Amino acid sequence: MNASFGIDHPLLATHDIDALRDLLISLGFNMTAIGKHPWGTSTSLAMFDGCLLEIMGIYDDTLLDAVPAGDFRFGRHIHEHLNTREGVALSALHSTNAVEDAKHAQNAGLVVAGHLEFGRDVILPDGTEGRTKTTLALLPDTKFPRLSLFLCQQHRPDLIYVLEWLMHPNAVNGICGVNVVAPEQHHTALKAQFCGLYNRFEVLNGGFQYQTANGWLMVQSADAFEKDIGPLTDEMRKEDSPSIAGMDFTTGDLNALMTYINESEIAYRMVENGVALSDQSLTANTIMRFFERQ
Repeated sequence: MNASFGIDHPLLATHDIDALRDLLISLGFNMTAIGKHPWGTSTSLAMFDGCLLEIMGIYDDTLLDAVPAGDFRFGRHIHEHLNTREGVALSALHSTNAVEDAKHAQNAGLVVAGHLEFGRDVILPDGTEGRTKTTLALLPDTKFPRLSLFLCQQHRPDLIYVLEWLMHPNAVNGICGVNVVAPEQHHTALKAQFCGLYNRFEVLNGGFQYQTANGWLMVQSADAFEKDIGPLTDEMRKEDSPSIAGMDFTTGDLNALMTYINESEIAYRMVENGVALSDQSLTANTIMRFFERQ
């Protein structure tokens, strides 16, 4: 299970949520039906134990300013980033107590814009009905907007992490890292920001990384990222502001995953103990890598 400030779910914002959802299903993910948030965003999830993959679109741009958290408007933030390009626009960190964890984040130097609470009705596989309750603490980053964060606390994890919903035909079972591309002139500022949450970092080729409660948070220059992870799109390479350009997942059976990748005919390349999808334009400007881990 995840713990506070571990990677929970970066939000992959896309212009065509149906197409991306269909692609992920073809790759063997068990995706939820497309749902709607009260602030105008649509969503579909692949759930794992303590984290998830979330893709997000816009279904009603008249609702973008609804349900604000202080000056932060969730839907507006996603919409503005989509107007520039697809990709991770906002990232959730796991929380076991959104109020107390927000205080810790504030003490670490992050800005807490406010809190949001919402829920949705669910029917479990055995027919039991329930309603989820989720509390978000919004941590917008005005300097590096695409690295804005929010804390996500699930008050009814029994209605979220349901065994049948965690099973994916491709055997993917969790997130093990996110990969940030950042010009070197921003590395000092990013170290100062993340050290408040994760303390020590390890030096990498062209960057550094932190161990979170659920995987690595890696920061690299564009040159190092392309050498170690894969090529960036032209629009991302030209950006001055840091952003998440890659997500890493674990699978319990790489052969099962490869069956779906081959059937989908999506381009890929093999990496040590895993595989990387090559065409990030199909996955919202985000390179997805998968590593075999039981």
